[in-house]
Amino acid sequence: MKEKIWLSSPHMGGNEQLYVQQAFDTNWIAPLGPHVDGFEKDLSAFTGAGHVAALSSGTSAIHLALIMLGVQAGDEVICQSFTFSASANPIVYQGATPVFVDSEKETWNMSPEHLLAAIKDRISKGKKPKAIIPVHLYGMPGRMEEIMEIANRFEIPVIEDAAEALGSTINGKACGTFGEIGILSFNGNKIITTSGGGALISDKETYVSKARFLATQARDAAPHYQHSSIGYNYRMSNVCAAIGRGQLEVLPQRIAQRRANYDYYTEALKNISGIAFTDEPQGSFSNRWLTAITVDPALTGGKTREDIRLALEEENIESRPLWKPMHLQPIFKDYPFYGDGTAALLFENGLCLPSGSNLMQADLLRVVNKIQEVC
Repeated sequence: MKEKIWLSSPHMGGNEQLYVQQAFDTNWIAPLGPHVDGFEKDLSAFTGAGHVAALSSGTSAIHLALIMLGVQAGDEVICQSFTFSASANPIVYQGATPVFVDSEKETWNMSPEHLLAAIKDRISKGKKPKAIIPVHLYGMPGRMEEIMEIANRFEIPVIEDAAEALGSTINGKACGTFGEIGILSFNGNKIITTSGGGALISDKETYVSKARFLATQARDAAPHYQHSSIGYNYRMSNVCAAIGRGQLEVLPQRIAQRRANYDYYTEALKNISGIAFTDEPQGSFSNRWLTAITVDPALTGGKTREDIRLALEEENIESRPLWKPMHLQPIFKDYPFYGDGTAALLFENGLCLPSGSNLMQADLLRVVNKIQEVC
C-alpha cells in the first residue's frame, strides 16, 4: 500500500522538545508553570488580544465564555450551523437552546442576513438571544464587521470561534479579537498544536482572570480547599504549553506553507470544470488551514464529491467532507434554524483536501493526479 497522506497532521518545528525538556529539568510537570505564563504572553503578542487564558481545549473556552456571559438554562444562544459540534455543544452544557443560523456563499461563514432575521424573530417571540457564536471555518474570516454591527445594535455579546483561524485577519485585525471573547484551538490537526489545548482571549481582563479561576476548579483564596462557585478542570498543563511555545515560533512558516498548498491546488485544478475554491474577500487574509473545494456534478460529467473522496481513499489519501450542518445533526434537528439551504448544499458538494504544512511536492502531485483522473 502506498504511504498515507493525511488531511492535516502535526508538524513540529524543532524547539518544542527544548521547551518540554526545560519543564522536565525544572520539574514543572504540574498543571501550571512558567511555560503556561509564557505561552499566554506569546499568544497575546501574536493576536493583539489584551489577555489570554490557556485552557485544555477550544470547547472548554466556549463553555467558560458562555458561563461568564451569564448563559443559563432556558436561555437562547445563536450559533453558526455550518461548523463542528464543539461550537454548539457547550450551549447545551448550560441547559440553553442553540438557535442555528445558515452560511453565506462567499466565505461559507455566518450569514449576517439570516443572523438579523433570527434575532428579530426570537425577540418577537420574547426570547432575546444571550450570545452569538460565529465561526471562521477552515481559516477563512467571516463577515465580522457586519456581524458585529448587528450584535452591537441589539446589544448581544459575541463569542468568536477562531479555532481554525489562528493567523487569519480582517484588515490586519486578528480573527478572534472582534467579539467580546474569542476562542482558539490547538488540537492535533490545527495549524499549530499543543497535542490538545485551546485558549480564551479577550481585551477585558475580568473575563480572562475569571476564566483562569473557573478553569482551576474555582478554588477560593484560602489555606484550605474552599469553593464558592462550581469550577472545572480546564487549565492547560505546563508540558502542553511548552509544546505550544515551540509551535508558535514557526506559525508564520506554517501559514505560508498552508497557503502554498492552496495556491498549488488552485493552479493545478483550475481547468477542471465544476471544481471551485473560496477566494478571500477584500481585506481578508486566510491562514488556509484546510483547502476545500466544491464539486458541481452538473459540470463534472456527473462526478461527485463522493466519487473524488472514495478515489482518494483507495489511493490511501485522507480527505473529508465539509462539516455536516448542526441543524441536520440528529441531536440538534429539533432546534430553531434560520437559513436558505446554503450550508446543506456545501455539505453535499464540498470536500477538504490534504492541507498539512508538512506535505511534500510529491504528496500534492498524488492528490492532484487522482482528482484529474476521476474528473
